[in-house]
Amino acid sequence: MNTFGRIFRITTFGESHGKAVGAVIDGCPAGLELAETDIQPLLDRRRPGTSPLATQRQESDRIEILSGTFEGKTTGTPIAVMVRNEDAHSTDYDAIRDLFRPGHADFTYQEKYGIRDYRGGGRSSGRETVGRVAAGAVAMKFLAKKGITVTGRIVEVHGKSDPKEIESEILAAKNAGDSVGGIAEIVAHGCPTGLGDPVFGKLDALIAGAMMGIGAVKGIEIGDGFAVAQKFGSENNDPMTATGFLSNHCGGILGGISSGQDIVVRIAVKPTPSIAKLQQTRDVHGDAAEIAVKGRHDPCIVPRIIPVAEAMLALVLIDALLEQEKYIS
Repeated sequence: MNTFGRIFRITTFGESHGKAVGAVIDGCPAGLELAETDIQPLLDRRRPGTSPLATQRQESDRIEILSGTFEGKTTGTPIAVMVRNEDAHSTDYDAIRDLFRPGHADFTYQEKYGIRDYRGGGRSSGRETVGRVAAGAVAMKFLAKKGITVTGRIVEVHGKSDPKEIESEILAAKNAGDSVGGIAEIVAHGCPTGLGDPVFGKLDALIAGAMMGIGAVKGIEIGDGFAVAQKFGSENNDPMTATGFLSNHCGGILGGISSGQDIVVRIAVKPTPSIAKLQQTRDVHGDAAEIAVKGRHDPCIVPRIIPVAEAMLALVLIDALLEQEKYIS
């Protein structure tokens, strides 16, 4: 399952310590003006090594469009985009090649496939998201022409919502050889009504699947989410007038179909599993062991996951929009 989408489909490729990462995009409408400069800004926000709060892996993440455009416009054929890995330190992982990192996909990958790339986690690394973000940037370019924008923000980190306190929490965790998680919010503005399908094709179900497909995400809510469990119907309903809705507790989706309001999504992001603190684990032979992960890792994934989540929401929306346009025509 390296492919996402039904009409606007992406297939990501590459590993954390391989030669390159990227994506092949199929189903993008022809005639869309597209250049590397349309994709690069979103990748720059995801890029490592730009802050003391992030991993210090130094990657330029320069995007290359290899196919699918002619004279600056998409041709309707597959668009291949690629970023070359430049700063992989594979030897950092030699000491733990036979150990499973607690909280990481090491163990389950080994159990499923009988082999795993221990260098940075291979496909389970956050580096895989480069392809998603690049494809999401293409989707956002198309959506913007329809008046749809997607933006994200940090809601909290380790229970703190003030920006200075968030920075302090991340740096404290980093200095302690630990990590922290948090919550991010992604909002789509300008969505028309009618996106999504009843029953199994609900727009919120598709969004939930997209967000949960991001490696570090362990929870999602749309609109008021879990808070609705503590409300009366009279509190949770969104009253309507001749000019529109008076509130947006539903997060822009009713019955699995977009209502025309902002689509509001929040995700719970777990702490980075690769930490320097000593932990109990087991090795590939089944023997008990201890592990302390060295190398360069994010003490908090939340800031860098926002462009990834934005991209995934954009990918769901462009798919739903193209499907709806096909249905109407």
